[in-house]
Amino acid sequence: MSFNLQTGPDNPRRPSYAEDARVLSAGANARVLRNTYALLALSMIPTVAGAWLGLATGLSAAMGGMTGLVVFMVGAFGLIFAIEKNRNSPAAVPLLLGFTFFMGLMLSRLVGFVLGMHNGTGLVMTSFAGTATIFFGMAALSSVIKRDLSTLGKWLFIGAVMLLVAGIANVFIQSSALMITISVMAIGIFSAFVLHDLKRVQDGVETNYVIATLGVYLSLYNVFQNLLVLLGVFGGRDE
Repeated sequence: MSFNLQTGPDNPRRPSYAEDARVLSAGANARVLRNTYALLALSMIPTVAGAWLGLATGLSAAMGGMTGLVVFMVGAFGLIFAIEKNRNSPAAVPLLLGFTFFMGLMLSRLVGFVLGMHNGTGLVMTSFAGTATIFFGMAALSSVIKRDLSTLGKWLFIGAVMLLVAGIANVFIQSSALMITISVMAIGIFSAFVLHDLKRVQDGVETNYVIATLGVYLSLYNVFQNLLVLLGVFGGRDE
């Protein structure tokens, strides 16, 4: 019976170097994705802690209007910059968790307002469930889509910038119609961002799980926040 090092009945064809590289790459991508999911789950703890502290101390009540906007912009963008700068440093994870605590603190004003409604607890839980459903749906979709979504990312970024500008403008305009429009658009845009960011990890475009977690967290934060706004407007009861 003939036999060689490359093929044979007892030794199937050995993978080529290109195939080996693809296997290793897929394994690395899966590892980054697992770390992203784990860190994302961990980030919920400081977020809840921050929201609780804001409610318990009444600090959230002082964060309205222009003061709240300035604190949010300086704190959020400052921490994001610090995370990006230290993305390959051991400080990246603590900075991310500090950022999520800060974001929870900033969210406490809206959560406190909704909890003040007769059915506020149910609205918060519904918003959480809706956000979780969107996340799991986008995660599942990202695993089956084969096409490159980089072009989608450019359009989503433009949409996010437009939402930010509109949101800042509405601090001064105080239009309920504009607020509702922004919230509806934000849910759609940031849900698509979850899909886009998870697909980047699966394709090996984003290889840093801290940065991947930051992107997905920000998207889910915006989805939750805007779902809560809409539920408070259309489903809130004060009696």
